[in-house]
Amino acid sequence: MTLLGRNDVLRRGVEEIIVEKEFIERLDSGKPMRLKMGFDPSAPDIHMGHAVGLRKLRQLQELGHKVVLIVGDWTAQIGDPSGRSQTRTMLSADEVNANAQTYLDQFFKIVDRDRTEIRLQSEWFGPFTLANVIELTSKFTVAQILARDDFSKRYSDNHPIAITELLYPLLQAYDSVAIESDVEFGGSDQRFNLLVGRELQQSEGLTPQQCFIMPLLPGTDGVQKMSKSLDNYIGIEEPPNDIYGKVMSIPDTLIVPYYEWLTDVPTSELTEIKSDLDSGSGSAMDLKKRVAGIIVEEYHDLDSASSAREFFERTVQGGEVPDEIPIYALPPQVLTTTLRLSNILQENGMTSSAGEARRLIDQGAVRLDDETVTHNISVSELKPGVLRVGRRRYLRLV
Repeated sequence: MTLLGRNDVLRRGVEEIIVEKEFIERLDSGKPMRLKMGFDPSAPDIHMGHAVGLRKLRQLQELGHKVVLIVGDWTAQIGDPSGRSQTRTMLSADEVNANAQTYLDQFFKIVDRDRTEIRLQSEWFGPFTLANVIELTSKFTVAQILARDDFSKRYSDNHPIAITELLYPLLQAYDSVAIESDVEFGGSDQRFNLLVGRELQQSEGLTPQQCFIMPLLPGTDGVQKMSKSLDNYIGIEEPPNDIYGKVMSIPDTLIVPYYEWLTDVPTSELTEIKSDLDSGSGSAMDLKKRVAGIIVEEYHDLDSASSAREFFERTVQGGEVPDEIPIYALPPQVLTTTLRLSNILQENGMTSSAGEARRLIDQGAVRLDDETVTHNISVSELKPGVLRVGRRRYLRLV
């Protein structure tokens, strides 16, 4: 990563700093700050949406500050309901630990391991007693917790809210007390939780943390925030061709945010990119190719970025079928009475679920050779050829 100027650290990929004046004073003091980032290992993979905040941590590490990464091995078994309309399933300790290890392996692709302190919540919550829990809950009122948007909406809609979920913001806030964080980082959907941490620190006689709030990166659909469950995500560990192709699929309105939040392209160039897009003098296609290449190079290497661009131009733009694609042997017809195309797509990793496969078929996004597949046909109706899902996924039927 390129060392950015102070103004870029404060502005690029930042939605709000609470309280900005206090944060700048701490930044100018020369004293290293403890930068808190907690993660909920309910899922193992990091995508570009997470990378917005992680890149900000790395930028501040380059200025001499220390990241304190909190592995939410305790609260992950509760599940943060932020932005959700229903109670989350609780995870087992084994599931949490497995996800945490995968997460850490990916986390250090962005953040400097040598300038990071890793802490497990179980260090302080393991010995927690009922008396500790009651003391913690006494610091806040029910009205304060129900003020959070998702709780408020679910309560007014008569949807259930588990007591464990009401505890989540308090437990996350206590993390800030336990590690004495100076700054906490989170997406805009975490604003309430970050402020609860600031308030709890103050009630405990500590200097209240600053809250560094990052914008939520829209996914490849250009509408909703990037999310694996919405299948609009770009994983940092995906193959180069997939990362490149997914970036190329974003709407033109996301070109500037992707440059601004996911790359170190100088701000002066960003101004030119915005101007060119607004005036129509710049090529959106060329700008996407450049940002796609930068992102692939960051998580793989320059050769991978070049190969991914060549693959995209040859297959997506040129319409060629790649030389090396997975092969699926069609079963004898006697065995295909109940097997549908959606099952084949899911089983071969072409879609994340049979439901997604059916949706893509209905949208006309699945082709067999040059013909669009119009309905979820049985496998007995398939013939040898090349199945194509969207623009980047292929399967050769033999």
